[in-house]
Amino acid sequence: MAEQQAWEECLQRVERVREEIGKVLVGQREVVDQLLWAVFAGGHALLEGVPGLGKTLLVKTLSQAFELSFQRIQFTPDLMPTDITGTNILSVDETGQQSFQFQKGPIFAHVVLADEINRATPKTQSALLEAMQERTVSAGGVTRALPDPFFVLATQNPLEQEGTYPLPEAQMDRFLLKIEVPFPTADELKEIVLRTTAGQGASVEKVASAREIADIQQAARDILVADAVLGYAVKLLLATHPGEQAIHSVNRYVRSGAGPRGVQAMVALAKVRALLSGRFNLSFEDIDAVALPALRHRVFLNFEGEANGIRPDSIVQEILAGLEKERA
Repeated sequence: MAEQQAWEECLQRVERVREEIGKVLVGQREVVDQLLWAVFAGGHALLEGVPGLGKTLLVKTLSQAFELSFQRIQFTPDLMPTDITGTNILSVDETGQQSFQFQKGPIFAHVVLADEINRATPKTQSALLEAMQERTVSAGGVTRALPDPFFVLATQNPLEQEGTYPLPEAQMDRFLLKIEVPFPTADELKEIVLRTTAGQGASVEKVASAREIADIQQAARDILVADAVLGYAVKLLLATHPGEQAIHSVNRYVRSGAGPRGVQAMVALAKVRALLSGRFNLSFEDIDAVALPALRHRVFLNFEGEANGIRPDSIVQEILAGLEKERA
C-alpha cells in the first residue's frame, strides 16, 4: 500500500513538472518526455535541432521546475578547458600572505547546459569527459566531487558545419540519449508568436527537490526486467553491428555499431518509461520506444552511408521492423 502511494506521488510530481515546462515551452511533448527519461535515469542528454526551437529554453525551464542549481556554458572556439572546470588563482589575505585557491568553474552545478557543444575545440570538449563519466573534476592535483544529482544537457546545431568540431565517438557515447528536436507545427508557431510577443513571461514553480528526483531514480532502478525482454534488447544492439547475421543496410552502410553502453542506456531509459507509464516491469514496447534516442548517436556510418545521406534512425527503424516480424 505504501509503495503504491509512493508510486502515485512520483507520477503526480512528474506530471507537475510537465505542466510547469508547458507554461513556457509550446508543444515538444515527446522531447520533454525524453529529457525526463534522461534525468530520472541519471544520465546526460544531447539535444540536436536548428536554431530557435527552444532547446536552451527547455533546459533552463527544466532546472527551474526542479530545485537544482543551473549553469549555462556557451561553447566557442576560444573556450578553454579551465573555463569549464575552474582553476587555481593566487589570492592575498589581509596579512599579505599569498596562497592558491581553487575558483570553481560553471561545471559545478546540478544542471549544466553545454550550448552549441560542437563549436568548441576537441581539447575543450574533452574537459567534459571526466565530469560526465566520473562526476568529478581534477585540478591542481586534487579531485573534487560534482553536485549530486549532476546532468550535462548539451545542444548542437546540425546545419552549420563551418567552424564546428564534431564530437568524437568516445564523447558521444557518454550521452545516455540523443534527442532530435523537431520543427514546430503551424498551430504551435502561432502559439509561440502569441506568447513571445505578449510581453509577459510565465513564472515556473519549483515542484521537485533533489531528494525527490533521487527517489524517482531509485524507483526506476527497481523496475523488473524479464529475461526475454533483456535478450531482445541485447539482440537489437548486436543487430547494429555488421556481420553475417546483419541485415543488408547494416552491412552496406554501417562502419561500427553501438557498444555495451547502448544496451545499458536502452534498459535504463525503458525502466523510466515503464515507471512513468504505471508499470512495474519492462515490455518489448518500452525497448522499441527508447531504441532511437538511445542508439542513433552510437551507430556510425561508413563513407557510403554518409555519401548517400543515410541516417542512423533509418537503420535502427529497419532493424526494429525485422525484429518485430520475428516476434510476431
